[in-house]
Amino acid sequence: MPVKVGMVSLGCSKNQVDAEHMLYRIREAGWEFGEEPGLCDVVIINTCGFIESAKQESIENILEFVTLKEEGRIKVICVTGCLAERYADEVREELPEADVILGIGKNAEIVQAISAALEGKKTTSFGNKEDLPLEGGRVIANLPFYAYLKIAEGCDNNCSYCAIPGIRGKFRSRKMEDILKEARWMAENGVSEINLIAQDTTRYGEDLYNELKLPQLLSKLSEIEEIRWIRLLYCYPERVTDELLDVIAHEDKVVKYIDLPLQHVVKRVLNDMNRPGDETSLRGLIARIREKIPGVTLRTTMITGFPGETDEEFEQLCGFVREVKFDRLGCFSYSREEDTPAYDMPNQIDAETAQCRADIIMEIQMEISAAKSALLVGQTITVLCEGFDRYAERWFGRSAENAPDVDGKVFFSAQQKPQPGDYVQVLITDSMDYDLIGERVNEVCE
Repeated sequence: MPVKVGMVSLGCSKNQVDAEHMLYRIREAGWEFGEEPGLCDVVIINTCGFIESAKQESIENILEFVTLKEEGRIKVICVTGCLAERYADEVREELPEADVILGIGKNAEIVQAISAALEGKKTTSFGNKEDLPLEGGRVIANLPFYAYLKIAEGCDNNCSYCAIPGIRGKFRSRKMEDILKEARWMAENGVSEINLIAQDTTRYGEDLYNELKLPQLLSKLSEIEEIRWIRLLYCYPERVTDELLDVIAHEDKVVKYIDLPLQHVVKRVLNDMNRPGDETSLRGLIARIREKIPGVTLRTTMITGFPGETDEEFEQLCGFVREVKFDRLGCFSYSREEDTPAYDMPNQIDAETAQCRADIIMEIQMEISAAKSALLVGQTITVLCEGFDRYAERWFGRSAENAPDVDGKVFFSAQQKPQPGDYVQVLITDSMDYDLIGERVNEVCE
């Protein structure tokens, strides 16, 4: 019988793309995929090591499979991804049950490493971070009609709280022709929504072409006939240009959605984060975006409890969130990470206070989101159907205003049964804080 391999990919969508590249190599080796990793011969835990909570989740997952291995239910444990890259020595010393440990620069060796492990030989291999495969085949691991398209890897922004440059290396764009080739492959295989990702999508092209090329890339992607929605994630505010906004406004396939992680608005805090800008400049940017793209959906993330954040500075952040009224917002308490400049900063704030502040921000946002959702009642919107929820006894999906994995859903009844991947018209009849409820109208949405 062929070897059966299971994959657990943790963390962000960028890590998921790395996992999909490894899955392609596994399929080409003639091995089978198992939807239940615990029932497979081999399990790959593609870890996240960005912040403390992600590290703990990765370790818990590894230990779960260690138990299954001890019970004789699986044969090989592979640890890949950011935790393996960041904590190579610790993973090797504290998790001797791992048969394969690969740094991100060695993902291309996954098949050889598994083959060796099945013969009883352990592999621990690390290389240049820039050797992480960005090209080659993928196996789309989520629903087949949407996909993440990684346009660059690494980061040069060097925010003082962030471990990503040390894990992923310097920013490096993919060639535009390679990105377009992959997007056409996606379209030919049933993908109608692509979500552009990188550590900083707005920096795309600067290293390769000596200029920001995201606007041109969006225009080229819009020419692919089968693609219906193109979404932008992880846009660095300082690089949101008028040219980019004009393309988003005028290209029909580019959804009017911008993910703009701000992290904070107080100038002193931003300076210590090694991020430019202040509240005045950020308010100006948001006003400019909303003026150029009427009806735009704005998503952001904030960090509370950064070293030295005073009560007054936190209140300033709260006031900003209340007044600007983002459509989508996530807030995280500061995670003190080794090997980052912020780790050694004075006036560290205790975790309980930082989390309490994050909870307050999310309570403010919940009220904003509930009010915005209520305004949609009575409107008919286009929804990408994702499936049927047997507990809610309704179909569900997303509008163009909702990104996969991080935003809300639209739950709807339908006399005319849709298929997952269909774009349907839904009359909104009720709303919750983040989700909408409606009924399909008998209108074909081509």
